[in-house]
Amino acid sequence: MRALLLAALWLHLASSVLLMGAFFMLLLAGAPRAPAARRWDEAVVTGSRVLVLLAIGSGIVWLLVRTALFESRAEAALDPRAVLRAVLDTWPGFVWLARHGVLLVLAAFLATRPDVGERRNWIAARAEALLLAALALALVSGSSHAAAITPGTLRAVAVDVAHLVGTGLWLGGLVALALLLRAAGRDDDAEARAYAVRAARRFSRAALLVMIVLMASGVMNAIAQVESIAGLAGTTHGRLLLAKLAVLVPILVLAAVNRTRILPALSGPDALRRLAAFVALEAVLALVLLGLAAAMTLTTPARHGEPVWPLPFRLSLDALLDVPAMRWRALLGSQLALAGVVAVLMSFLMRRRRAPVLAGALALVAVGAGIGLPPLVVDAYPTTYRRPLVTYHAASIASGMATYHEHCAGCHGAAGAGDGTLADLRSPPASRRHAGELFWLVSHGTPARGMPAFGGRLAERRRWDVINFIRLLGAADASRTIGRRVEPDRAWLVAPDFTVAVGPMAPGALRDYRGRRMVLVVLYTLPGSHARMTELARSYDVLWIMGVEVIAVPRHASPEAIGELGSSPPVLFPVVTDGNADIVATYGMFAPGPHAELLVDRQGYIRAIWEGATGGMPQAAAVQAQVEKLNEEKSPPPFPDDHVH
Repeated sequence: MRALLLAALWLHLASSVLLMGAFFMLLLAGAPRAPAARRWDEAVVTGSRVLVLLAIGSGIVWLLVRTALFESRAEAALDPRAVLRAVLDTWPGFVWLARHGVLLVLAAFLATRPDVGERRNWIAARAEALLLAALALALVSGSSHAAAITPGTLRAVAVDVAHLVGTGLWLGGLVALALLLRAAGRDDDAEARAYAVRAARRFSRAALLVMIVLMASGVMNAIAQVESIAGLAGTTHGRLLLAKLAVLVPILVLAAVNRTRILPALSGPDALRRLAAFVALEAVLALVLLGLAAAMTLTTPARHGEPVWPLPFRLSLDALLDVPAMRWRALLGSQLALAGVVAVLMSFLMRRRRAPVLAGALALVAVGAGIGLPPLVVDAYPTTYRRPLVTYHAASIASGMATYHEHCAGCHGAAGAGDGTLADLRSPPASRRHAGELFWLVSHGTPARGMPAFGGRLAERRRWDVINFIRLLGAADASRTIGRRVEPDRAWLVAPDFTVAVGPMAPGALRDYRGRRMVLVVLYTLPGSHARMTELARSYDVLWIMGVEVIAVPRHASPEAIGELGSSPPVLFPVVTDGNADIVATYGMFAPGPHAELLVDRQGYIRAIWEGATGGMPQAAAVQAQVEKLNEEKSPPPFPDDHVH
């Protein structure tokens, strides 16, 4: 069924693209006078009538097959109610309706066979057909992957429209040009050959500009849809894009040969036939490329897919941080490679001795890569770039903590410090590993080092919980550098999310405050914290005006936690009454004392920590001074991801 959907989509795109390019090429070539050129003009228009019918027919097949897949039943393709639901109740259905409405108008216009005897009538008829074909093709973007990008939907759709229209001008024009060159090459009419040569040169200039637009819009689409090297190499969508690039290379080579070698030497029928063959080959490759593009539209965009890394290694700068002696080697290799690249570019500007200079430049690039890349190579696994199943949440961390103490502490130590028999999980080599790599190692173990595999012993979610806890171990160890004062523009410690459940009220989450308010997370113990909690209640209105919410978490859970704080002054800030244990277990890793306060900025990073056991409880003025520093920051960092990496 999906193969039929792909075939229908490719035929629809191909006919739409060829339809637009045909009228573009007619206008570019100009009104024909020679008999052979007129026959070509009539043949292109006749072929366009067939193409518009193919576009409509394949579009209908696409709709029927898509309806069957959408309904998960093959008979839905012939169920009028199901088809109507697909057309009228979905956005792709609305776009399909608009696009095929335009195609029907174009089909009706071409069927009228307007009088084009006069030049202005000819131009008007061809231009109107071109505009209708371009509109029908552009509407494809309305239900493409680009239309699902948020924010920036309008920009993404505009880029995709530019890419589609550019494809129509280039690919459709290639086929029409090949037909013209072939017709002129068979005819002895010198005027027809001159007409074909002039059209080919015009198309060459226009195609250069169109190709620049295609490449620029293609890069922008790739950035939006793929986002990463992992998505490019590790997903079906990304590998199809790589296949497109592989097909594009010979297309560009053929175009360069046509433009620089064959086109300037056009002088007779043989040269025209040779150029026609090259252009036809370029068009065939372009149709293959269009098939790959159609396949990409039926796959999940790489940015939403789960990449499966295909290589046993990856490149990382972390190795240079762990082994400083390697920095000089990487620096030397990069400079040699850069010099080689510059030499390669210079060789193209040389007319004499280009080959030896180019060979030497490539050798320099290879030597630089051989010296500079090995220090950057680290082990990688199929799940290296896999997105964690669970978020970086206190509930997950607490669950992972329990699983860790049950299965891992005997070898890694209770605090992950390596006081068992395996590695220190808090050290940079471990803490900087990708979460997907940790998942692979936890799942498959490292028999050479005596670590067993837990893939068959722990459910996937529990393994991700353990990884969240391992991440917290490294973060808690590094958090010792965060003191009682905010360091301006230095946000790096992500505050784990947690559920804010207050009595019978609907629960919220810490992340709900991102972009709106700072949060002062207060872990307290009564009666020792009573004076500080009273002070917070009195100064709460000032903190609120400054943009701070206070979330109090009693270290010992109690359904009467709010009442235990007293009614004078009234406690107006949230006091967590459910889920305390998870929050205390998580945030207690940053501040283990009986009373602790952590200031979280609006982006979701911990910026200051006060521990009652190390310097006493903070005064209201001290907290407010640090809040003022955060309010003065001009360039806040981006929001942290909800998942660890």
